[in-house]
Amino acid sequence: METFYESIMPIVDNTMISLVIFAIVFDTIFGVGRAIKERKINSCIGIDGALRKFGMVVAVTGFALLDKMVNFNLVPFLPKEALAFFGLDRVGTCEFFCVLFICYEAVSILKNMYLCGLPVYGIWKHVRDFLGNYTDELPDDEEVETVRKE
Repeated sequence: METFYESIMPIVDNTMISLVIFAIVFDTIFGVGRAIKERKINSCIGIDGALRKFGMVVAVTGFALLDKMVNFNLVPFLPKEALAFFGLDRVGTCEFFCVLFICYEAVSILKNMYLCGLPVYGIWKHVRDFLGNYTDELPDDEEVETVRKE
């Protein structure tokens, strides 16, 4: 029978979970910067944002435990090039949701960088045009114009 340490180490050592946590921390840092600049709490550091970020960590940890229990693996269904790019030899529900959460946080990081006034407008414009039909996480036009005028 496995000890608690032996059963929890695959979760602690999971690179994808570490990347989700890194993205969450990075987004929070830029969210705090944005809150300081705007002098108000925003969706990144308010209670909704904190609950969303906590939920991401709980979800990927739970999925990692589920994958360990049922040995779920999507590798046979994925292209070898994609696996090599991410350096994965196993893709379970944990890794699948990690990729989704990392993408979600990356959009939020870019949004917060832009609204902090960093010179990422060109990148932001391309991402905004591409994702505008799929998410409401992008800032309103008034927010964008306020930053552009400064």
